[in-house]
Amino acid sequence: MRDSLWMRMSTAARLATGVGSAAALTVLAAACSSGGGSSSATGAASASAGGSGSGATVITTATSSGGTFLTDGAGRAVYLWVKDTRDASVCSGACAGAWPPVTTTGTAKATGSASASDLGTITRSDGTKQVTYDGHPLYYYAGDSGSGMASGQGSDSFGAKWWLVSPSGSDVTASVSSFTVSSSGAGGSSAPSSKSAGLGGY
Repeated sequence: MRDSLWMRMSTAARLATGVGSAAALTVLAAACSSGGGSSSATGAASASAGGSGSGATVITTATSSGGTFLTDGAGRAVYLWVKDTRDASVCSGACAGAWPPVTTTGTAKATGSASASDLGTITRSDGTKQVTYDGHPLYYYAGDSGSGMASGQGSDSFGAKWWLVSPSGSDVTASVSSFTVSSSGAGGSSAPSSKSAGLGGY
C-alpha cells in the first residue's frame, strides 16, 4: 500500500519528501551533537571555575584580642588539626567536607607576619596541592561564614582539636571567634600558644 502511494506521487512530491527527511535528520543530528557539546562545555567551565584566579594562595596574618594568627589573603581564618602529622593530612571524606583543605595551584605566597620559608604544599589523594605552614596542613572551616570569622577555633570535631596558627607555626589556643581583617596583613606579637602535641612538638 505504501509503495503504491509512493508510485502515485509526482516526482516533485517524492523529491520534497526525501529532502524534508534528510533535513529533519540533519537537524536531529545537530541537536544531539550540540547537546553533547554543551554538556562538555559546562564541564570545562566548571573545571576552569575551580582553578580560576592567579592560582597562588596568599597566607597572611590578622590580630585579635587572642593574638596574631594566619589567614588567607581574603581574610578567612585557616586552621591546623592536632591529629595530622608533619606534612601529612589525615582529614578526608566528611572531615574534608567540614574542614576544606587550603589549596593552591601555584606557589603559595606569604605577606604580613607570615613567613615564606614556612610555607609548603603536600599532594592530597585527589591530586590537589594543600598548603602547609611549618609542616601543618592548613584548613578552612565550613562553619565560618566569611572573612573575619573563626568559629572553628578550639573545635574537637572528628576526634581532635582544631586551632588557629600563629606566625611561628604553633597552635593559638586563646579564645577567638571573630577578628578584624587588615588589608595589609596585621603584624604584632604572637599569642601565647603551645606547639601541637599531635605534631610531635616541632
